[in-house]
Amino acid sequence: MAEIGEDVKLLGFWASPFSRRVEMALKLKGMPYEYLEQDIVNKSPLLLQLNPVYKKVPVFIHNGKHIPESHLILEYIDQTWKQNPILPQDPYEKSMALFWAKFVDEQVGPGAFKDVIKAEKGIEVAIEEARELFTFLEKEVTGKDFFGGKTIGFLDLVAGSMIPFCIARSWEGMGIDMIPEEKFPELNRWIKNMKENEIVRECIPPREKQIEHMKKVAERIKSA
Repeated sequence: MAEIGEDVKLLGFWASPFSRRVEMALKLKGMPYEYLEQDIVNKSPLLLQLNPVYKKVPVFIHNGKHIPESHLILEYIDQTWKQNPILPQDPYEKSMALFWAKFVDEQVGPGAFKDVIKAEKGIEVAIEEARELFTFLEKEVTGKDFFGGKTIGFLDLVAGSMIPFCIARSWEGMGIDMIPEEKFPELNRWIKNMKENEIVRECIPPREKQIEHMKKVAERIKSA
């Protein structure tokens, strides 16, 4: 548990899935923290000072120590505060959670968002290629309430912040049903479970506001 006088801060951006997942983790742990909203266009001196390499959110601060990159932050939080574990204790299961989390951020995020926006081979091909990625996650969550089992875990935080509460809202703005229930019943059941979790609901961006934000991001990608 938190010691008296612990200083916990998070530099984030309201629409960033990378920031949202860290907030979810802190709330799951019951950790009080100070949230510092950042302008990701006109970046603050504090952000540039704390993350001079990537100059991106999130940045996590704990008693003067600062850590960038959401996966590293989640691991740090889990190792620092032991209550409500996020990562599996079993070494193999932990490795696989980290593997699939990397897959979500490096393959699913770009493949189901940027590649669909650009649609260089046509929109139908882009959608089918994105759906191929989701078949892997469909298998991983089959028969489970969450990727973490009965409770929300590391992969739920990563995939949850990225898929239903970020890129799915870009599909909504484009009129695309990317993961229809008849093709992805397990993923849709998982999304429903995530949406019903009170902590998750506290951390997700407002739907309409984010749809508009994602439209603007899509326009920038198209014109790049």
